[in-house]
Amino acid sequence: MPEPAHLTREDVAHVAALARLHLTEEELDLFTGQLAQVLDHAADVASLDLAGVVPTAHAMAVTNVLRPDEPIVCLDRDEVLAQAPSVEDHRFRVPRILGEAP
Repeated sequence: MPEPAHLTREDVAHVAALARLHLTEEELDLFTGQLAQVLDHAADVASLDLAGVVPTAHAMAVTNVLRPDEPIVCLDRDEVLAQAPSVEDHRFRVPRILGEAP
């Protein structure tokens, strides 16, 4: 695999301008180094021999840890609504999002 091209401050300034970011000189120096490290790491990963490696969605096997979905006895509606601060048409009454006080 060919050696990745060297990243310059001008490259970072150009990308920043495309993204409409205004960077200071110090930020340009900082981000040039950081972005170069990221691109070097990406090049290292791209150069790995992955022949025979099966693609996966997770690094480790994942199993469902949820309980089985089984019907259970529900709370009595009248009992629950009797404890609500406000009820309307046999449902919880809640304040409107705009303008109405509880």
